[in-house]
Amino acid sequence: MPRLSVLLAVLCAPSLIAQNIHPTPPPEVRAVPLQGQFKLDGRLDDPVWQIAQPATGLRQSQPLHTGDSVGLPAIERTEVRFAFDDAALYVGARMYDDSGATGVRTRLARRDADVSSDYFQVIFDTYHDHIGRLFFWVNPSGVKQDANGLGGGGDPSWDPVWEVQTTIDSLGWTAEMRIPFSQLRYPETSEEQTWGLQIWRQENRINELSQWAWWRQDETGGPPRFGHLHGLVIRHAPGRAEVVPYVVGRSSNVPTFLGDQDDPFFDAHRMDGRVGGDAMVRVTSNLTLNATVNPDFGQVEVDPAVVNLSAFETFFDEKRPFFVEGAGYFGLGGFNCFFCSNVSSLSMLATRRIGRPPQISPFRAGLANQVDYADMPENSTILGAGKLTGRTRTGWSIGVLDAMTRRERAPVEFDDSTRGRFTVEPFTNYFAGRLAKDLRGGATQIKAMATSVYRDLNDPYIRSRLSHHAEVFGVSGDTWWKKRTYRLMTQLVGTNITGDTAALRRIRFGSAHFFQRPDRADTTDARRPRTSMQGLGGYARLSKESGHVLWEMQTNFRTPAYNNNDIAFFSRADYWWMGGNIFPLWTKPTKWYRALYVIAGAQQQYTFDGDLNDRQGQIFGQVQTLSYWWFTAFWIHRPSLLDDRLTRGGPVVRRPGINYFNVGIQTDSRKKISGQFNADRGCNSQGDCDHSFQLQLQLQPRSNVSVSLGPSIGHQEAGFQYVGAYADSSARNFFGTRYVFAHLTQNSLSMDTRLNVTFSPTLTLELFMQPLVASGAFSRYNAFAAPRSGTRLEFGRDFGIDSVTPAANPARDPATIMLDADTLGGGGQTYTFTDPTFTFRSLRGNAVLRWEFRPGSTLFVVWTRSSRIDDLPRGNIQFGDDAGALFQGPSENIFLVKMTYWLGF
Repeated sequence: MPRLSVLLAVLCAPSLIAQNIHPTPPPEVRAVPLQGQFKLDGRLDDPVWQIAQPATGLRQSQPLHTGDSVGLPAIERTEVRFAFDDAALYVGARMYDDSGATGVRTRLARRDADVSSDYFQVIFDTYHDHIGRLFFWVNPSGVKQDANGLGGGGDPSWDPVWEVQTTIDSLGWTAEMRIPFSQLRYPETSEEQTWGLQIWRQENRINELSQWAWWRQDETGGPPRFGHLHGLVIRHAPGRAEVVPYVVGRSSNVPTFLGDQDDPFFDAHRMDGRVGGDAMVRVTSNLTLNATVNPDFGQVEVDPAVVNLSAFETFFDEKRPFFVEGAGYFGLGGFNCFFCSNVSSLSMLATRRIGRPPQISPFRAGLANQVDYADMPENSTILGAGKLTGRTRTGWSIGVLDAMTRRERAPVEFDDSTRGRFTVEPFTNYFAGRLAKDLRGGATQIKAMATSVYRDLNDPYIRSRLSHHAEVFGVSGDTWWKKRTYRLMTQLVGTNITGDTAALRRIRFGSAHFFQRPDRADTTDARRPRTSMQGLGGYARLSKESGHVLWEMQTNFRTPAYNNNDIAFFSRADYWWMGGNIFPLWTKPTKWYRALYVIAGAQQQYTFDGDLNDRQGQIFGQVQTLSYWWFTAFWIHRPSLLDDRLTRGGPVVRRPGINYFNVGIQTDSRKKISGQFNADRGCNSQGDCDHSFQLQLQLQPRSNVSVSLGPSIGHQEAGFQYVGAYADSSARNFFGTRYVFAHLTQNSLSMDTRLNVTFSPTLTLELFMQPLVASGAFSRYNAFAAPRSGTRLEFGRDFGIDSVTPAANPARDPATIMLDADTLGGGGQTYTFTDPTFTFRSLRGNAVLRWEFRPGSTLFVVWTRSSRIDDLPRGNIQFGDDAGALFQGPSENIFLVKMTYWLGF
C-alpha cells in the first residue's frame, strides 16, 4: 500500500504544480461596438473600421528566408479589426501586398476544400478555457472554411451560417466577416468577455505563413498560447433555434442479371423518397440541444471499394451532419504517437454503429422452408436521436447522446413460393454521455464517459445472435506542465456485455477474442457457457512535447474479455502493448534544408498468456528542401514472432520476420502541377515480398478547375493466407483440427480520379471515379507442422495429396480443391472446397452538383454509378479485358436530388 501511494503521488504531481497558463505575454486587441452605417462588401470603408484599433505585428511561422529569420516580423503587413453589435461579431482584415493585386494568389473551390492560395484565418477560444476553438478561414475569392474544435480537436464538417465578402485591390486584398453570435457558443454573462484569439495569414506567392500569437515550430501551440480579444459585451443571446429539414428523391436503375428476374423483390427501376431533418435549440448560450429524425446516409459521398481477406471488419468514416457536429464532446481521450503501427485508440463511440445495416440474415439453416429471396433494408431506420452539448460557466463540458433505431423486418419468399417476414435487426437504443472538467486554466482536464446499447430481443433467433445490452464506462486525465513542455495522458475503460449463452458464445468465439483457442491457459474456463462478460482497457503516455529533442513512452492494453464493439469499432482484445520513441527535430532553416525530422524507437506487445506477438524497431526521417519539396523515408524491422490470430481460433503459431521500407516525395503544392509519390517494399525471411506504388497528381489548369489523378499498383505475397479449419483426427498436435493455409499472390490496380469545377463559392460540380481491379491466386496449400512453430508442410510435397478438379467453364466458374492428409497415418481426412482464387473488378463513382442557394440551405443533384461485374476465378489481371469490362459492362445507376433548408428563429 505505501508503494501505491508513492506511485500516485508521482503521477499526480504535475497537476499540482502551479504554472503560468501563457508561457509568454499574450498579444491583445479590443473589439468596439458597431456604430454608424455598415455594409458587408469587403471594402473596409465603414466608419467602425476607422475607430477600431487593429491587431498587428504578425510574425513568421514558416519563414521565407533561412538562418535567424524565424520569428521575425512578417514581410507583408496585416491589420485585423473587430466590432460587434447585439447580433454578431464583425471582422475586418487588410492583407497588404507589396506587389498589389498582382501579388495575390487565389483559387475558387467549394466550401471546406483544401486549396493552395492566400488565406486569412481567425480562431476563437470563446470559452477562454485554453482547450476549445472555432475556426473561420477565407481566401481572396471568398472561399470559406470552418471547423468546430470546442471540447478538443477540430471538426471540419461543421458548417455554421456566417457571411464573408472579399476584395482584391491595389494594396493587396481585404476580407470582411459577419459571424452571428447564434452560431457560436460562449459564456452566458452580461459582463465584458475575453476570448482567446489567434490570427493566421498565408501569402502563397512567397510561401510565408505568419501568426499573431507566435510560437516556435518546436513548441506546443494551440489555445494556451493564443492572444486575447477584449471588449465583447453580449447582452442578449439571439437565435435560440434552428431547423434544417431535408427531402430526398431517388431513382435506381439496376441491370438485370440471371436470377434477378426470379426475385419477386427485384425492381430494376425503383423510385423512392425520404424526408427528415435536424433541429437545434440553444437551451442557454452554453448548452445546445440537437435532434434528428431519419438522418440521411444519402449518396452524396461514396465509400471506397476495398478487398478484405482478413478476419476483421472494414470501417468507414461518419458523414451524417447530426453525428459529426460537436463530436469533440464525445471523446474520452485521443491516442498520440510520434511513430507507431498496429495499435489502436481506446475508442468509446463510433456513431456509424447507429443506423447500421441489419446484422441478421434471413437465410437461415434449419428452417422448415428455406428462404430463397429477401428484400433487405440498406440501413436500420433511426426513429429519432437527440444530443445535449456545451460547457458550463464553472468549466464543466457536457455531451449526452441518445438514439433509437426501429425493428427492421425484411419481406421474404420461401422455396415453396409462400411469403413471410423476418426480423433482421431488433429495436435498439444507443446512449453516450461524457462529462469533462478543466483545471489549472486548461492545463489539466479530467473526463468520465459512459455508453449503453440496449436491444429488445423478443425473437429467440435474434436473442441467440446479438447481446441483450452492453455498457462501457471510462475515465481519463490529460495534464501538461512546465510551460506545456511535458504531458501525461491516462485512460481506463471497463466494459460489460450481457446476453443469451449462444450470443455470448458467438462474441467470445469471434475474431476479437478467439476464446475457443484450444491451447489457451484458461481453455476450459473460456469455453464455459456465460451470460455476461467484463473486461478492462487502458492507455497511458508520458511525453516531452516541446524543444529540440522530443520523446515519448506509452502503453496500451485490453484484457481478453474487453469488448465495446456494439457502439465502437473494436477489432481485438488480449494484448499489452508498449512503445517509445526519441524525436530530434531541426526547424531553423539552413542553406541545406528548411526542416529536418528524425525519429527512432521500438515497440512490442504481449498477450495476457505471456506470448510475444509484436516487436519492431523503426527509424524515420523527413526533410523539407529549400524548394519546398518533402522527402520521407522509414524502415521497420520485425523479428519472427508468435501469432495468436493467424489460425482464427486455433493454436498459436509463428510468423516469419520482416523488413519493411517506405519512401515518399511531395512536391511544392503551390505549383499548377504538383504531386506525391510513395513506394514501399517489405520482404519476410521466407522470401515473400510485398511492394506498392502510389502516385497522386494534382493539376490546376485554371483558378476554378482542379484535377486529381491517383494511380496505384500493388503486389503482395503471403505464404500463410488462412483458408479454413477442418476436422482431422490425424492432426493430434493441433487438437484434432487441420488448419489449412495457402500461398497467396495478390495484385491490384486502381485509379482514384477527381475533377472539381467551381462556378462560385456556393456552386460547385465534383466528379469522382474509382476503377479497381484486384486478383488473388491461391496455390501451394500447406499446414503448420506444430503449434508455436514457423515450419509449414505443403500438401502434395511434404505430405498428403492435393488435386484440382477443373470447372466445367474455367473462365467463369471456380475449380474444386481436394486435400488428402491420409498419408500422415492415423486416419487422416480429406477436405474439399471451392478454389478461392479470384479476380475482382469494380468501378465506383459519382457526380455531385452542390448549390448553396441561401446561407445554410443547399441543393444536391447526384448521380452515382457502380459496376455490377461478376468476379472471375482466373486469379490474375488481364488489363485489356478487365478495363473493358469496367467501362462497358452493366452498372447500377442512382439519381438523387436532395434539398436542405435552413430556418433560424
